Amino acid sequence: MSDFVIPMQSVTSQEVYDADGLRLNACSLVGREAPDFTLKAVMPDSSIEEVKLSGFRKHYVLLFFFPMDFTFVCPTEIIAFSDAVPAFEQRNTQILACSTDSVYSHLAWRHMSRAEGGIGEVAYPMLSDICKRTSAEYGVLLPEQGVAQRGLFLIDKSGIVQHELINNLSIGRDVNEALRVLDALQFTEEHGEVCPANWHRTCAECSR
Repeated sequence: MSDFVIPMQSVTSQEVYDADGLRLNACSLVGREAPDFTLKAVMPDSSIEEVKLSGFRKHYVLLFFFPMDFTFVCPTEIIAFSDAVPAFEQRNTQILACSTDSVYSHLAWRHMSRAEGGIGEVAYPMLSDICKRTSAEYGVLLPEQGVAQRGLFLIDKSGIVQHELINNLSIGRDVNEALRVLDALQFTEEHGEVCPANWHRTCAECSR
């Protein structure tokens, strides 16, 4: 697309930017401050509000991107994460979902029942990145399609990205794995220890 011109002076071997300076591909964000944003969102009560990422400091944030409303894999993820909200709240973690759809598209999808292919009530904010800037800054934007890949970012209480996972469009994510990684992060922060392969919180509880 002509809108995505890469000026040579902005290109490195790891990062690519469009003509407006948006980051289109990614070296990892892990260990870096999460790009801040203020986006309109459909809230759990169906109101529309602005959500600012840095407003969640002192909380962990699980930010996940999905390609589009009214598709097939996306509702399974959105519903699964919504059903798991109590588990994330117990871990002081705010879930945020984001796509390049408008808030009105999010609302229409929420107002459809799950039996009809909708998502019904969702227990966390659904962000609208209609300008695609946030998706680009997180390195998940597919510019020719205008949609985000299935990126998931775990951000700590200081706003630092501690974990990222990016799947292509057809591959859904595992809520239990997201919880496992969150548990591992919080365990290492509390105890100053490392977590080996296949670590689970129950392993730590049994060994103490």
